[in-house]
Amino acid sequence: MQQETHFTYLPHIDSPADLRKLSIGELPAVCDELRQDIINELADNPGHFASSLGTVEITVAMHYVFNTPYDRIVWDVGHQAYGHKIITGRRDAFHTNRKLHGIRPFPSPLESDYDTFPCGHASNSISAALGMSLAALKKGEDDRHVVALIGDGAMSGGLAFEGLNNVSDTPNNMLIILNDNNMSIDRAVGGMNSYLMHLHTSSWYNRLRFEVSQKLTQWGLLGEDRRRAILRFNNSVKSLLANQQNIFEGMNIRYFGPTDGHDVVELVRILREIKEMKGPKLLHIHTVKGKGYKPAEEEATIWHAPGKFDIQSGERLVEEPERPVPPKFQDVFGHTLLELAQADKRIVGVTPAMPTGCSMNILMNALPDRAFDVGIAEGHAVTFAAGMAKEGLLPFCNIYSSFAQRAYDNVIHDAALLNLPVVLCLDRAGLVGEDGPTHHGAFDLAALRPIPNLTICSPYDEAELRRLMYTATLPDMGTFVIRYPRGSGSLVDWRVPLEAVPVGKGRCLKQGQGTAVVTLGPIGTEAARAIALAEELKPGLKVAHYDLRFLKPLDEELLHEVGSRFDHVVTVEDGVRQGGMGSAVLEWLDDHGYHPRLTRLGLPDLFVEHGKVDELRQAVGLDAAHICTAILEGGTTEVKA
Repeated sequence: MQQETHFTYLPHIDSPADLRKLSIGELPAVCDELRQDIINELADNPGHFASSLGTVEITVAMHYVFNTPYDRIVWDVGHQAYGHKIITGRRDAFHTNRKLHGIRPFPSPLESDYDTFPCGHASNSISAALGMSLAALKKGEDDRHVVALIGDGAMSGGLAFEGLNNVSDTPNNMLIILNDNNMSIDRAVGGMNSYLMHLHTSSWYNRLRFEVSQKLTQWGLLGEDRRRAILRFNNSVKSLLANQQNIFEGMNIRYFGPTDGHDVVELVRILREIKEMKGPKLLHIHTVKGKGYKPAEEEATIWHAPGKFDIQSGERLVEEPERPVPPKFQDVFGHTLLELAQADKRIVGVTPAMPTGCSMNILMNALPDRAFDVGIAEGHAVTFAAGMAKEGLLPFCNIYSSFAQRAYDNVIHDAALLNLPVVLCLDRAGLVGEDGPTHHGAFDLAALRPIPNLTICSPYDEAELRRLMYTATLPDMGTFVIRYPRGSGSLVDWRVPLEAVPVGKGRCLKQGQGTAVVTLGPIGTEAARAIALAEELKPGLKVAHYDLRFLKPLDEELLHEVGSRFDHVVTVEDGVRQGGMGSAVLEWLDDHGYHPRLTRLGLPDLFVEHGKVDELRQAVGLDAAHICTAILEGGTTEVKA
C-alpha cells in the first residue's frame, strides 16, 4: 500500500511557474519525486497507472519550457496526464481522483485552465491543437505556442491522420510531440506502429539542420515556400541514401528525433531549440510505459489500470468476496465467442485496440487468424467488419459503447444500409463508473434506435448474453446490436446451452396488477430489487415486471398486454431518458390508443460525472430506492445539472 515519502521539491510546486524557478539540473529529481508520488497515490486510489509513469519527463519538460497555461498543451489519451494534474495545482486534491465529486479522471477545461481540451477519447489532439494554433495567429498572438502530445497508440486513429493532413497545408506554428511507447492498452498494432519502430534520424543531423535553417531565416533566404521545397528535397535525398521515407517531412512537417523521452534535460534542450521555429514541427520521443516501476514496465497491459497494489512487493490487492462472484459480461462474451467460432468457420472477431478490455483476446489466443485488432480506429473497425460480412464472413465487432459513437456513420452507411450480418457488441453500456462522462455508454440506445435494419437488444443476465450472441449468428439476422454493461452480472452458473431467442420478443418475469415495470437489459435486476422493496413497504401490492429484451423490433404483443392491463407503467433504462427505450414505449402506446400513467426513468439530460456505479445510480435516480419511489408514487426522479 502507500508508503511514507518525504519530498524536497513537490510540496513547493503549486503551479508550473514554481517549476520554472528551478534550475535545469534539479529537474531529474523533480521527475523522480513526481513518479513516486503517482505510485504512492495510485497504490491506494486506483486509476490509470502505467501510462502516466511513462510521461513524467515530457510533462515536466513541457511545463518548464512553455508558458502554460497561456501556451497550450493539448493532451491526447488523458490517462497519460496524472503528472500534469499534480504539478498544475491539484496535488493536494489528487487523492480524490475518479471519486464522486473529486477531480476528473481525464483533463478537462471545466476543471482547470491548464487542461485545454477534453481527451477521454483518443486521437483528437492534433485537430484541436491545429485549431488553437490557427486561432492564435488570427488573433495576432504570435507569442502563443500550441503543443499536441499524442501517444499510447492514438496515432493509429483516423482523426489523427486527418489532422496531420490538414496541418501540412494550414498556417500554423504548432508542435506535435509523439510519445512512442509501442503500446495503447495492449501492444500497439498496425503499419504506423511498425513504421515508427524503424524510423531513425541522426540527432547530430537534426541539430545541424536546425542551426543552418536559423541562419538562412535570419539572412532572409528561407521563406515558407523555400522551406517546404528544401524539406521535400531533403526527404528525397534521405530516402535515396537510407532507403527510408520520412512520412512527416513528406507532409511538410519538420521532424526531430527520435530521442529518449526519459532524459528530461535533453528534452528541455530540444524544446528550447525548436520552440520558436515557424511552421509545424514534430518531436518523436521514445518512452517506456510504466517507467520507474518494474512490475509495470514488465507487464504494461496488466498495469494499465491495476487496481490497488502493494508498492514494495508489486502484489495487486484483490479483496476476497464473501460468496462466489459472477464473471464479467466481457468474459462471458469472450468465452462464448470462441465457442461460436469453433462451431462456425464464418465467425471472426474485430476490436479497435481493446482485445484485453473486451476479452477478444480469448479468441485471439485460441484462433489468432480469426481475430483482428485494428488499432484505435472505431469507424474503420465497423466498415472493415462490414466488408468481411459482404463477402460471406460473420464478424463480431466489439466496441465500447462510448467509443462506438465515433463509428455512427459507419454503422448507418456501411453496415445497416445493406443490412449486412455484422454483430456489433457494445461493451461498457450504461454507467461505467470512475472514468466518467467521456466513457459512460449513455447514448447508444437513443442514437441507434432510428436507424433502419438494425436489431437492438440487451441481455438481462449472462445467460441471455450467450443466447443473444447465438441468435445473431442465425440466417438473415442482418446488422445485430447487443449492448451490455461493464463488470459482473447476476449469474454464477452462466454456461447455459446456446439456444435462440425469438427476435423482437420480450418476457414477463413477474405477474402483477395495477403497476407494470418494463426494463431493458441488466438494469432490470435493480428494478427487481425495487419491486421487492415496494411490495414489502406496501403489503398487498403486486407489481408486474417485463423484460423487453429488444429495443428494436419492439414486442408489440407484450406492449398490447401492458397497455391494456395496467394503469401505471414504469420504464427503466440505463441510457439517456430522451429518445431511448422509455420514449419508444411511450410512442408505441400512444400510437395504439393506450394512455396509462407513464413514468420514464433513465439518465438525465446532462453529462453524468464520475464515481462508483452504485453512487452514480443513486445520484441519477436509477437505484432501487428511487425506482421503488417511482413505483409507489408514480413520479419521476429528475436530476438537475
